[in-house]
Amino acid sequence: MADNRIARGIVLVPCLLLGGAFLATAAWGQGAAAENRTLAITIGAGLLLAGWLSQISSGDDKPDTTTPDKADRTP
Repeated sequence: MADNRIARGIVLVPCLLLGGAFLATAAWGQGAAAENRTLAITIGAGLLLAGWLSQISSGDDKPDTTTPDKADRTP
């Protein structure tokens, strides 16, 4: 399957934004938010990890060689 850089970016950006928001809530949370600090850290770290994992290449970066080039065809 072809590696789609746009799809990886679409996954990365929301994961980073939401993960950062949850970690910020854990760091600066007061009142009721302070009670859920562990949950916010867990969700934030999980989202950042998911964004990072989406950027790992599948190792399928080789060019597609199933279709021959025009130069390889004999008339």
